Amino acid sequence: MRINTNISALSAQEAATKTNFNIQSSLEKLSSGLRINKASDDASGLAIADKLRTQVTSINQGIANGSSAVSLLQIADKSMDEQSKILDTVKAKLVQANTATTSSAGRESIRKDIEKLLTQLDNIASQTNYNGTKLLEGATSAAASDALDFQVGENSSDTITMSAVQANTDGLGLSTLKGLAADGLTTTIAAAQQTIVDSAITSLNAYRGDVGSTQNQVESAIRNLMTQSTNISAAESIIRDVDYAKESSNFNKQNIISQAGAYALSQSNAAQQNVLRLLQWSLVGFPTKLIFIIKFWNLWFLFIF
Repeated sequence: MRINTNISALSAQEAATKTNFNIQSSLEKLSSGLRINKASDDASGLAIADKLRTQVTSINQGIANGSSAVSLLQIADKSMDEQSKILDTVKAKLVQANTATTSSAGRESIRKDIEKLLTQLDNIASQTNYNGTKLLEGATSAAASDALDFQVGENSSDTITMSAVQANTDGLGLSTLKGLAADGLTTTIAAAQQTIVDSAITSLNAYRGDVGSTQNQVESAIRNLMTQSTNISAAESIIRDVDYAKESSNFNKQNIISQAGAYALSQSNAAQQNVLRLLQWSLVGFPTKLIFIIKFWNLWFLFIF
């Protein structure tokens, strides 16, 4: 028995240190809900999980961009829907003007109505905007709006484009009709302008069709991105998040090992204490034993001599 170095106690202490580290690591995972809290937990897993998280963040921003784009497109479509109703009314008034039952005074009233309707059409074109961006005409009434690109995805190439629009009297070819002078609306002009209004309605419908198809494309992209975001988030969760049932079981196991290690350490120290008590017993009995030996020696000496 060696008492200078307690090997068994040192071994028990080393095991207890490792167990305490495991307990702390398990408790950190349970409290944070994450299996990977630092790079040392799983370096490769952390790199993959961070890349997936970045991808999900970009995809979610793409979804937000798409939602904003849908709002913009809906504003443009609703405005052009109102313009379409105006053109329908203008066409009906031109039909009314191109008949013998309508007097010259009646045609003048119709001209004034048409002028006001087309002014309102231009007002809609100039006022329709999203966050300051004009949607139905450019910086001036003589120019078309800019083509708009929406990034609906994680990559810069994931863009959807809304074509340029010029939904005003200049763009639709209605400037002449709007600028008719007083008493300038005759049956001949009314008949000729009907064809021009029909062409304007066709052009406006083409603009609306492009806006509608762009909206459908954006909404489809959003649905696809939402599916991607869900699946990638699930993949990241598998790598990064902790399995509570498994980790709780591991935590309980480490606690039991820790308790057993503490008992083993106490037993290792107890063995050394037993040696010390044995030594103490030997030293305590030494004087009595020495007196007995002296007395025995004296008796032996007297017997011989």
